[in-house]
Amino acid sequence: MKLIVGLGNPGDIYSDSRHNIGFSVVKALAKTHKISLKKERWLHALSAKSKICGQDVVLALPLTFMNLSGSAVSALLKKYKIEITDLLAISDDLDLELGRMKLKSCGSSGGHKGLNSIINTIHTDNFARLRLGIGRPHYRNIDTSEYVLSPFAKKEKEEVRVMIEEACECCEVWLAQGITKTMNSFNKRSKENE
Repeated sequence: MKLIVGLGNPGDIYSDSRHNIGFSVVKALAKTHKISLKKERWLHALSAKSKICGQDVVLALPLTFMNLSGSAVSALLKKYKIEITDLLAISDDLDLELGRMKLKSCGSSGGHKGLNSIINTIHTDNFARLRLGIGRPHYRNIDTSEYVLSPFAKKEKEEVRVMIEEACECCEVWLAQGITKTMNSFNKRSKENE
């Protein structure tokens, strides 16, 4: 059993924000595979167990705020008896240009509050994460937190749509072929697109 978690903030006000790109990927993956995410209160997440690419998988969106993502992820791991190495967390990344993706098998949070919460709650960084580039603001007078909570600009929408599509494909390959083959394929492709 594997777990794919999209990181973001709950609520309509945040739904189209840069910080919620992880939510967008899991929602797109669920839509493609006709999976209905449901609220399970004690899990603090919208989730569903299903099969994708012949693999048992749980898709989830934490209903906690970003900096408390770890409590939802920990509860999901326990409920479904999922190994930490079978977890894939999807998050936004300021340090990657818009449209770039990077898949890693483990590592630090890189300052991302959602990833940091997961690491601190489950006491390890030994889980896969798919980082999706949102870029840094091109103007200096905007606060970083204000920027990540803002929606994508109209001119960015097509690039974002393509990135979400590629991220869904990356999740499917991760499920079917594992982390090493997926990293080799998608990280190389992302570099070629620079």
